Amino acid sequence: MDWETHRVFNQPKPLSNSNLFLSDTPLREAVSRQQAGWDADVLASLGQQLGSAESLELGRLANANPPDLLRYDATGERLDDVRFHPAWHLLMQGLIANRVHNLPWQEDARVGAVVARAARFILHGQVEAGTLCPVTMTFGAIPLLQKYLPPDFSGWMKPLLSDRYDPHLQAGDQKKGVLIGMGMTEKQGGSDVLSNTTRATALEGRGSGKPYHLVGHKWFFSVPQSDAHLVLAQAGGGLSCFFLPRILPDGSRNAIRIERLKDKLGNRSNASSEVEFQNATGWLLGEEGEGIRHILKMGGHTRFDCALGSHAMMRRALSVALYHAFQRQVFGKPLTEQPMMRQTLSRMALYLEGQTLLLMRLATACGERNNPAEQLLCRLLTPAAKFEVCRQGMPFVAGAMEVLGGIGYCEDSELPRLYREMPVNSIWEGSGNIMCLDVLRTLKKLPASAEMVQQILQQVRGQNRIFDRVSRQFLHRLHAPEEAQGRWLTGQLCNLMTATQMLAFASPPVADAWCRMVLDPRGETRLPERLCQLLLNRAIGAE
Repeated sequence: MDWETHRVFNQPKPLSNSNLFLSDTPLREAVSRQQAGWDADVLASLGQQLGSAESLELGRLANANPPDLLRYDATGERLDDVRFHPAWHLLMQGLIANRVHNLPWQEDARVGAVVARAARFILHGQVEAGTLCPVTMTFGAIPLLQKYLPPDFSGWMKPLLSDRYDPHLQAGDQKKGVLIGMGMTEKQGGSDVLSNTTRATALEGRGSGKPYHLVGHKWFFSVPQSDAHLVLAQAGGGLSCFFLPRILPDGSRNAIRIERLKDKLGNRSNASSEVEFQNATGWLLGEEGEGIRHILKMGGHTRFDCALGSHAMMRRALSVALYHAFQRQVFGKPLTEQPMMRQTLSRMALYLEGQTLLLMRLATACGERNNPAEQLLCRLLTPAAKFEVCRQGMPFVAGAMEVLGGIGYCEDSELPRLYREMPVNSIWEGSGNIMCLDVLRTLKKLPASAEMVQQILQQVRGQNRIFDRVSRQFLHRLHAPEEAQGRWLTGQLCNLMTATQMLAFASPPVADAWCRMVLDPRGETRLPERLCQLLLNRAIGAE
């Protein structure tokens, strides 16, 4: 008897073995425009490697096998170690080899190094997001350590700037590569770090580079396996920043007790922990009371990476949706030729066109460390980009799931993992309202920032009537912003700055369509067929 019930057909193959860089026309153009074209060959090679089935499988394995906390050994000795699946280590090895943690901080760093590093970050983020956490914290910490690293740890700088991943438990100056974590928030305060209660007591006199004993806790202690952490504690002179190594100079373990690993919605491959300090030894960075100032500088780097990470996952979600839609036949033709689906995919591609231009322009500003105007732009626009890009990630990935239908909701697809991963970037390093407060604070403390925004908007005035109308309304409120309108103002700031990039560099039909879709959502959102074809071709690198 023939028991065959059906045969499988019209089921698209999963997306693998693609080049993540060469298939992304907006990213390729932006990298070249923002003075990082010298890295194009490396990015193309990296894009091919990361887009392979083998790399994608590493991302899946690292999340399917989250880390374990090993608090004690077989004899009862305290360990406070974290064990990872081999896939984690392979992914970390690739990130470090590609210098995603330190490329712009090299002595011979080229112009556009921040842009090149941002592009590498985006490519890695499409494969696995949890491994980006130790990388971004190390990236944010290096400039501070280059200035304030205590003399007892001078041997750490070489491994900090190396391209070697070394997970062994040793003192940093004995390793080929080291990573830095951060521990800022406590149970009672969260983003309000001024309410921190962890105490720091000087051991050999007070001052920069001196050792202190720390007693207290951290509610979120990211990547506890890092070689050292930057932590906040209350010293005699106020909230201060300390360098807390895992292994002390004498070879003993520091008194950092891991209480548990967080059971998180997403970010499963990455270890986040709760810890207690039982007279842990930390070295003061800078002077007492400078903790907030140091946080703001590090936070600029890590917040930008949150936006880059969300963009990377949105880009991957679009790629998965497009690959499915080009193959799937519905009512006698591919999904990409169905009118509503074609509009949906084209609008998603259009949205990412603008986002790519904004983030690469912001990377350029952040890299111009000796240009006050560019640094001011970086200071204002980084929290705005984190707010707007990260909050758009969740509905964007949900839209990609709809393209695939039921299969997109199942764990066999990449999309559920991307969806679970998305909220962390909106929350980590300050949630949405904190970003908006930061924008408002900058506008108030640095009046030149509002003048700068007005000048940038004026550069493209007259090219698009929707932009002109919305920018006038925005500028009217910019000089006297109210906190209650902080979310609206921050979102509009990000969107209008994106529009300036679109109007300056995108083709007029693409720029006009972006302004109509994002700045005037009440208007007609139907894209002309010719524009749909252009956007879809650019989204797959086939233009």
